[in-house]
Amino acid sequence: MRKSITKYLAAILAVACCLSCSKADKPAKYIFLFIGDGMGHENVSVAESYLSYKDGLIGGTQLCFTQFPYLGMADTYSANDRITDSSAGGTAIACGVKTNNGMLGVDPDGNPVYSFALDLQDRGYNIGIMSTVQVNHATPGSFYGHTKSRYDYYGITKEIPVAGYKFYGGQNFLNFNGNEGNDNSEEMLNDAGYDVCFGEEEFNNAKKGKRSKMVYIAEPRGTITQQYESRDIKSQTVSEVSMFKSCMEYLGDKKPFFIMCEGGEIDWEAHSNNTMPMITAIQNMDEAVKVAYEFYLKHPDETLIVVTADHETGGVAIGNGHSPLWEVYDDAVAGGKAYPAGSENKALNAKGGIGWTTTGHAGAPVPVYAIGKGAEKFCGRYDNTDISKKILCKE
Repeated sequence: MRKSITKYLAAILAVACCLSCSKADKPAKYIFLFIGDGMGHENVSVAESYLSYKDGLIGGTQLCFTQFPYLGMADTYSANDRITDSSAGGTAIACGVKTNNGMLGVDPDGNPVYSFALDLQDRGYNIGIMSTVQVNHATPGSFYGHTKSRYDYYGITKEIPVAGYKFYGGQNFLNFNGNEGNDNSEEMLNDAGYDVCFGEEEFNNAKKGKRSKMVYIAEPRGTITQQYESRDIKSQTVSEVSMFKSCMEYLGDKKPFFIMCEGGEIDWEAHSNNTMPMITAIQNMDEAVKVAYEFYLKHPDETLIVVTADHETGGVAIGNGHSPLWEVYDDAVAGGKAYPAGSENKALNAKGGIGWTTTGHAGAPVPVYAIGKGAEKFCGRYDNTDISKKILCKE
């Protein structure tokens, strides 16, 4: 009986989506996709619990994006594991195809699959891809790269000009000098027609120039030397909302545009079970969402905003024997003190009533919040490979 009811409801929803597409028959003119890396339902709930406490409430304070009128749920498993990684999760969202963990922009057999951003670019959209972590990391890379190994960072960088998007932004580059240490990402991208800017001052100078394509790096010039992945983002000098505004400014609104904005450090802090830094990272992304929402208010019939996650990280929950004691967390970071690590952090979470079940990813479905043209298609439960189809109004 339950299966019959589920099929019946799914059929009704499918008909509704088709009717919606028949009326809208093409994507929104302005499309924003926010991906909170690792930002599952519970990660969001923890953030809103703290914000409620700051407002003197037990609960009820909401982030901007959780107030959107349409809410759905996306499954996140990869082609070879019930718990996805970011490259497989990003590929599912960007390309509409399940792949194996560790693969990026290819199917499980290694054949290239292509992002819906390329489809939009072919339709005349300007494309902006940006992240709070490295520009050639898994999630942003899923929108333009193709490799059997997500760790082929320089190979992913070399695909930036192949996709040819107008704007790329991120903290820095991984494998900046290539796998052999004798190449240079900036020189390669300059030769391909891109301005590569480090910091706000260089960006402001470059946008006045003749080149029409940009790679905007938040980390100061001369500091990018690491060959391997780093989770240290303390050197970032351009905030998420600032880079997001710069992306919008650079693309302009004379032509249709699509912007993917990733809150990548949400995942990194959740991996370390750092409760307060994770909350701050979610708030940082929400500030960028607010900017998109203000744009939506000016163009309500032409704009779509979708906020989701590639997976959940940390298996976090409100409740570890008692209600959260947010004062404990405030005291821990009062006066600019460093956030505790290791055993001290575990003790703080236990004392504060926040439980973490893993330092890895979790396999639960993730929320999808939407507002604007075609947003009603994002209601219900579906696979993460359906997100691109819904944005393109193909289902």
